[in-house]
Amino acid sequence: MADDAASPVSSSRIESAAAPASIVEDPGTGSTETAPDPAARPASASPAVTAPEEMTVPADADAVLPTEEAPGSGDDGGRSPAPDAPPTEDSLPAAEARQGNWFTRLMGVVTRRPATAASTAAAADSAGDDVIVVTGLRKSFGETTAVDGIDLTVRRGTFAGIVGPNGAGKTTTLSMMTGLLRPDAGEVAVNGVAVWDDPERAKRMLGVLPDRLRLFDRLTGAQLIYYAGVLRGVDAATVRSRIPELAQAFGIVEAINRPVSDYSVGMAKKVALASAMIHSPRVLVLDEPFESMDPVSTSTVVDVLKRYVEHGGTVVLSSHSMDLIARVCDDVVIIVDGDVLAAGTVAEVSEGGSLEERFLALVGGAQTAEGMEWLHTFSD
Repeated sequence: MADDAASPVSSSRIESAAAPASIVEDPGTGSTETAPDPAARPASASPAVTAPEEMTVPADADAVLPTEEAPGSGDDGGRSPAPDAPPTEDSLPAAEARQGNWFTRLMGVVTRRPATAASTAAAADSAGDDVIVVTGLRKSFGETTAVDGIDLTVRRGTFAGIVGPNGAGKTTTLSMMTGLLRPDAGEVAVNGVAVWDDPERAKRMLGVLPDRLRLFDRLTGAQLIYYAGVLRGVDAATVRSRIPELAQAFGIVEAINRPVSDYSVGMAKKVALASAMIHSPRVLVLDEPFESMDPVSTSTVVDVLKRYVEHGGTVVLSSHSMDLIARVCDDVVIIVDGDVLAAGTVAEVSEGGSLEERFLALVGGAQTAEGMEWLHTFSD
C-alpha cells in the first residue's frame, strides 16, 4: 500500500467498518494488492464509505491539479484552503448548524463569492437576476438545423425545465450552453462570462450531467468522484471529506467502493450527478437526470436539488416528464424543431391548464396511428 501522501483518498468513513474486499491495481506501478476482507466487518455495521482507502495513485498525483485558481482552491491551484472561509455554524440555521457537515450546509458555498479570480466574482455579481443568457444560438449538422437561433434566459436561484419532443434540439442546446459543443452562431453567458470567449472561467461555475454517461467504468464510484473534484481544482482533503456525504445523500453508500461497471443506469446517474456537484458549482445543467431512476431515487435526487436551489444554486434540467417539470420547476422552456415556442413560469406557460395539455397543443398533439390491422389479430 502506498503511503498517505500518495493516496488521493483517506480512510474517512461514515462508520469505522472495513471496506469490501477487492483487488486493486496501482496506476503508478501496475502492482496489485488485496483490500480488507468484508468478513472483518461486524455483521451489524453499515457498509463503510471509505472514498476508498485501498485506492492508490502515483506520488506526483498533485501534478494533475490545475495551476489557476478554481472553486474551493487558493492562489496555488488547489493546494491550500480557499481565501474565503466556509460559512460558519453561526451563520447557518440552527438545524443545519447542529449537523455541521459540508453536505448539510450544501451549498452554503454557492451563496458566497467563489474562490476564483476577482474578475469572475465581479462578473457574477454584475450579471443581475439572469444566471444564464442565451442569444441567437444556432447549430446545424450538415443540412439539418438542430437549433435555429434560440434566445432564452435562466433566472438565478431557480429550477428551470427544458422540454420538447424527441429531436427538438434540447440536448444540442444544453451542450452548447455548457461548452461541450461549439455553436455555429450565437452567444451564451454564465454569470456574465461568455462561455466560448472564456470557457475555463465559465466552466468553473458549472456542474454538468450530459445526455450520455461517459464514465470510466473501471474506477469505483468514489474514485470517479475524487478525480472529478481534483480536476475541478478542489484540494484533495476537501474532496475526501465530501465523498462520504455525497454517497450518503444519494443513497449509494453500499455501491461507492464498487466498480462503476457494476452499477445500474440509475445508480451510475447518481454517481455522475455527485461528480457534477463535488466542486459546489453555482449552476447545475442536467440532461435527463431522472431517466432510468426508480421513484425512490428520483425523490432523493429531487430533495438534494431543492436544497441546493434553496441555498442559492440554479438548476437547468431537461425531462420528458411533464408532471415532474410542473411539480419541481419554477420556469419552463418548450423547444420544438430547434426553436423556443414558449417560455416563462410554469403557470404562465400552462395558461390555466396543465403543462402537458399546453405542450401537446404547441407540438401538434398526439398522432393517431392508422393501418396495422394485422396487429388486431393474433398469430396463434
